[in-house]
Amino acid sequence: MLTSITDGILCCLTGKTGSSVVLPVESSASTDGFEFVEVKPGRVLRVRHIIPEQPPKPDPEPSSDQDQEQNQEQSPDQKNEKKQKQEEEESTVEEGGSTVHCKRKITVYRNGQLVIENLGDVLHSEILQCQNGDVEPCTTLEVELSDYSSAAANVAVTPDPKPTPLPPPTSTGNGSAVAGQQKPAPPPRRKRRKPKRTVLIDSERKISSCKGTDTDVALFFVHGVGGSLDIWGSQLDFFSRLGYEVIAPDLAGHGASTAPQIAAAYTFYALAEDLRAIFKRYARKRNILIGHSYGVSFCTFLAHEYPEQVHKVVMINGGGPTALEPSLCSIFQLPSCVLHCLSPCLAWSFLKAGFARQGSKEKQLLREGNAFNVSPFVLRAMMSGQYWPEGDEVYHAELTVPILLVHGMYDKFVPMDEDQRMAEILLFAFLKVIEEGSHMVMMECPETVNTLLHEFFLWEPDTSKKNTTTTKTLTVTNHNAAALESAQVPKANKPLNK
Repeated sequence: MLTSITDGILCCLTGKTGSSVVLPVESSASTDGFEFVEVKPGRVLRVRHIIPEQPPKPDPEPSSDQDQEQNQEQSPDQKNEKKQKQEEEESTVEEGGSTVHCKRKITVYRNGQLVIENLGDVLHSEILQCQNGDVEPCTTLEVELSDYSSAAANVAVTPDPKPTPLPPPTSTGNGSAVAGQQKPAPPPRRKRRKPKRTVLIDSERKISSCKGTDTDVALFFVHGVGGSLDIWGSQLDFFSRLGYEVIAPDLAGHGASTAPQIAAAYTFYALAEDLRAIFKRYARKRNILIGHSYGVSFCTFLAHEYPEQVHKVVMINGGGPTALEPSLCSIFQLPSCVLHCLSPCLAWSFLKAGFARQGSKEKQLLREGNAFNVSPFVLRAMMSGQYWPEGDEVYHAELTVPILLVHGMYDKFVPMDEDQRMAEILLFAFLKVIEEGSHMVMMECPETVNTLLHEFFLWEPDTSKKNTTTTKTLTVTNHNAAALESAQVPKANKPLNK
């Protein structure tokens, strides 16, 4: 503590940010699955990339003499067409899955009202029945869009509701009205509001099971502020053993990636472009994005930019579907030298708020995960650079990819209401709440999180049931429980069997 205060005073006097600059490690990292990727000149990210060994494919049966003669007579163009057809047939057999018609109409009014109409297929599947263990029990909560159809019949959620007429006053025998009851004046006529913006979505999405034996599947893990790829250690080892190809980068200034000493290097758009380069480098035909906290925003960005390549998304304690804007009254707006003095207090606060329990196990997890081990300059620049005005509720409502929301019950950074709000906005969203977890739930309950993720990867939608048009009216200004009730949104929270 005294050393950090002394370093902070020297930092203020010299104008430097201290000696805690993160640099790439000089080790034989390639043997452990680590790579260093230069996304921009002088901007290098450490990436852990594990490609499991795939079982060899069986040799094709030898063709007969007649087939060989026919192949020799075919032209090169015919051979290429035949080869393409075979590849398409093989990919169709491997993928399987179901085709879902994603059709939505999103209307935004000037008073801040958001109306979402689901006109296509709505999923009815009961998914992710987690196998409860003796060590880490998993009690979860689920929100499904399909449940809005039954509740919409009892709740009026039209964009321009009409007032319900009052019953006529009761009369006595002589025809006079009962005392104290007068006929109210008719309400003034409302003009039909014109929408500020209307978004139409009409597409077909093929959702299939993603197995570790599939060579066209890749898993991308993205951490949040102050984290590193090491926080995904349990998940990377678990899924790589199952045969999945996993990719986990260190954001700029985190882990073993380079830390530029310029604040513009840590804005949302700069970091998003880094992850775009990583995604384009390692992407397969079917890609699954897993984000934690601030990393959820980058997964949303990539899913919106590459809807055909992103197959599924997992959001762990990511918060509500709101546009990002840095807080002007945050402690992270203080100078870097002051944050350097307060770094022990910040680390202790993160431990207390990020974990449900604060014991030696949790402290060891932080050290092993290299979490909250960034320079004060990087921390300040990351918090000040969270400006993303496009990422509002309409932006999230446009996503047609299936999304799993994982929330730790004791999370003090992200309230439960925000993830519930996210589940109501998204088209195919499934919310799971882990009772014994907090903000760092993937480190606290790795077995439970791994089971949830794996079952979501293997899940396929059941399109045997079709649904009629459903409408939801939402208010985009508030994001707490009172706002959800005032918006007249029928909640569809169904606890699964413990």
